[in-house]
Amino acid sequence: MANLTGLANIVSELRAERTNLMTQVKHVDAALSVLGKLEGGRFYTKPRRTLTAAARRRIAAAQRARWAKQKGTAESTLRNSQPKRRISPAGIARIRAAAKARWARVRAEKKK
Repeated sequence: MANLTGLANIVSELRAERTNLMTQVKHVDAALSVLGKLEGGRFYTKPRRTLTAAARRRIAAAQRARWAKQKGTAESTLRNSQPKRRISPAGIARIRAAAKARWARVRAEKKK
């Protein structure tokens, strides 16, 4: 615990020095950020903004509305209602025959 109080004293002295000496502010800020991190703090000196619970609810509701609008378009429902197209067995047989003939030609060309 004594080590932490020593760090707290150093940090408070550096903060006082920062307010007194404006010429060395950058070096003091760098030292403060490193020492603050050792103390369990953060690297940055400015606090981050936090959102209230009400603001987060409003943002979430707006995003849900955007997704509902996007998912509820007529194009997407029409596309989902149509059955998936499939190739008939005769069509698959024609594709296989064409592929076999093509590869036979490739092999014949290779032998020449």
